[in-house]
Amino acid sequence: MNRNETTLPHRSPRTVLNAVGITLAGAVLVIGCGERVVSFSADVKPILDKRCVECHVPGEPGYEASGLELTSYAALMAGTRYGPIVEPGDPLISVLNQLVEGRADPSIAMPHGGQRLPDSEIATLRDWVAQGARDN
Repeated sequence: MNRNETTLPHRSPRTVLNAVGITLAGAVLVIGCGERVVSFSADVKPILDKRCVECHVPGEPGYEASGLELTSYAALMAGTRYGPIVEPGDPLISVLNQLVEGRADPSIAMPHGGQRLPDSEIATLRDWVAQGARDN
C-alpha cells in the first residue's frame, strides 16, 4: 500500500446494514413527524364560509368597504381594492392573518362584532399561508 492510500476498518455486511437501517429509520421518523398539509378546500374554505362569506360577497358590508370577496380561492387571492391580503409563505405579513389574529387596528379586526375565531381556526389559516397558500 502506498502512503496516499487509506484503509477503512473492516465492517461486516451486517454492521453496514444495521447502520443503514438506523439511518433510514431516523429519516422515516423525521418525515412521519412533519406538519399536516392544510387543504384550502377541506380546511380553509369551510372557515371562510362559516365566519366570513356572509359579509364578503357583493352587496354586503365587507365587500362594499373593501372589495374583498371570499367565495372562492381565486377571489381570496385577488385581495381587496387596496391590494392582496395573502402573502403565500409568510403569515406574519399576510393581512388575512393580521386581521384574524388581532394584530391589526381593532376597527378592522375580523370578523367584526368582537367574536374572535377559535385558536384552532386561526392556526389553520396561519399554517395554510405558511405552507404557501395553495389551492389544494
